[in-house]
Amino acid sequence: MIYAYIRVSTDRQTVENQRFEIAEFCQQEQLNIDGWIEETISGTMAYGKRSLGRLLRKVQKGDVIICSELSRLGRSLFMIMEILGTCMHKGCRVYTVKEGYRLGEDIQSKVLAFAFGLSAEIERNLISQRTREALTRRKAEGMHLGREKGSCNKAYKLDEQEQLILSLLESGKTMCCVARELGISRSTLLRWLRRRDKA
Repeated sequence: MIYAYIRVSTDRQTVENQRFEIAEFCQQEQLNIDGWIEETISGTMAYGKRSLGRLLRKVQKGDVIICSELSRLGRSLFMIMEILGTCMHKGCRVYTVKEGYRLGEDIQSKVLAFAFGLSAEIERNLISQRTREALTRRKAEGMHLGREKGSCNKAYKLDEQEQLILSLLESGKTMCCVARELGISRSTLLRWLRRRDKA
């Protein structure tokens, strides 16, 4: 089976350019598309929650996925590498029109996958290093690191509004309404009530 995968990030973008590129490529390569998968969704969204995820779950050895470029699969190198790894593990080939990649089971594909993997590892290490340097700098400048004090204690801060909360609930208002009026989540209100044996 040969699948064409098209992704755009917003409704303002069009799938037509990608569809044209893939159709032209298939005509030149004498390939027939068995299924078109099109979706309008951010590439940062986990691929398992996209139509792409459903496609990857059903592809089999010898299948081909064609896309206009690798960035259509995902917006991060880590995600693209994971997707390509899944395809290679299942014996599914990936063709890209613009870059001209033919990722399959041959040695060239494995070398390319190794290069991508190495790039991903380098990028991951650089991000980790930049994060450590930024934290060290902030600490040296005397800036507070981590959560603000008391940010996890919203439920305890409701003690100051006990009378208001109880009167609102006694008047027949639902917990959702009370939580909305207080600017908190229903779960925070419920936690406070349970702590005071009111729920």
